Amino acid sequence: MNKLILRTASRYLLPLLLLFAVFILLRGHYLPGGGFVGGLVAAIAFVLHAFAHGLRTTRHLLRIHPGYLMPAGLALAIGSGLLPVLARGRPFLTGIWHPEPLAVIGGIGTPLFFDLGVFLVVIGASLTILFTISETR
Repeated sequence: MNKLILRTASRYLLPLLLLFAVFILLRGHYLPGGGFVGGLVAAIAFVLHAFAHGLRTTRHLLRIHPGYLMPAGLALAIGSGLLPVLARGRPFLTGIWHPEPLAVIGGIGTPLFFDLGVFLVVIGASLTILFTISETR
């Protein structure tokens, strides 16, 4: 494949794939999808960019090491599970919802933050593994 075609296509596909990943993340509240699948789509977007532009450019685009996303996502997921325990004395991972729904995503609650944590963990783990393998080649 011509590298010029791949580079040009990746410039347009990266933002579209990231937007699709966020759509899948937000869709996961009530329908199939969510943090895991959305994180995989986002990781694939960055892998495509790395194929087209090189690993160094993609790392510069990310601005942080993907390994830092894993503990942040894990903390967010665990925090969303502990919030019902600490705030209301309910069981771990019980959903707490904001009283007023939003038109865009329906409602904001602890399941959204749990999915966001999973999203970050999946992106961090996938990119750390793939970037490490690419560096040792």
